[in-house]
Amino acid sequence: MTINAIPGVVAAGGKWSKVWQQAGNSADGIIPLKDGSVLVAQEDYDTVLKIDKDGKTSVHVANAKGIGSISMDQKGRLYGAHRTERQGSTKPDRDAIVNAITLLSPERKTIADKWSDGSTLTVRPNDLTADNQGGAYFTSGCLYYAGPKGVTVVAENLRTNGIVFSPDEKTLYVTNGGSLVAFDVQGPGMLTNRRDFATLPAGSNGDGTVVDTEGRLYVTSNPGLQVFDKTGKYLGVIPTPRGVISVTFAGPGKKTLYIVGSGADDENGQPIRQGPQQTAATIYKLPVLAQGLKGRAK
Repeated sequence: MTINAIPGVVAAGGKWSKVWQQAGNSADGIIPLKDGSVLVAQEDYDTVLKIDKDGKTSVHVANAKGIGSISMDQKGRLYGAHRTERQGSTKPDRDAIVNAITLLSPERKTIADKWSDGSTLTVRPNDLTADNQGGAYFTSGCLYYAGPKGVTVVAENLRTNGIVFSPDEKTLYVTNGGSLVAFDVQGPGMLTNRRDFATLPAGSNGDGTVVDTEGRLYVTSNPGLQVFDKTGKYLGVIPTPRGVISVTFAGPGKKTLYIVGSGADDENGQPIRQGPQQTAATIYKLPVLAQGLKGRAK
């Protein structure tokens, strides 16, 4: 695997190093903390895990039932997307786990677990991004907003997964299969001017996303990290050791890319398969030239 230079983004010849791995659906929605560590959602373990730069772990939030992704707003409030259990789950309380968007810290409370009409939320939230207004946008096929009045659909006819704001938070980007779609943000749950923003290379489907200080977008996919400038121009790909599902900037000065790779190998080099999805996760890091945003997590 050879990393070629992308001006202002990454130097040629860089090497990914492995930080951590665990069996099961054990890492998604990776975000940084100010101390240089990262947080990941562990759906199979109902935990938000903290991982430092050396791979040492500690439980950051326990008893976060069905936690599948996390986001942090500019005030440092941690939000979570919770999902009902998949077929094959062996959790004894699996039937009590519900679809919801919650606030995890500094206090615990449910933002929304129902539609705006009061009925039970029937979609499993995938990725989310907090909007600094006490709510969050989330993906699950279509695009949704969770706020004090419940969950509403804000955009249909999409195949969404990753979601992220522009640096000035005036634009919201979501993946749409093999492309990126942009919206202008008018207020909580109010989006306008839907437009196609960028097209991923043939055969790629977008997953997790992050932006840097220059407004460049990094989109995870099977070939690696696809990079676009703030106008949607394709800049190149940073190849990764595995298919990658989530990405963030962390570490000193937020000049290190951290990725969650799909899968992990045991000591004999054999794939680890555990949990309802028969999977595992590996986290890698790579020093880069670009820098993550200072005013918010990602």
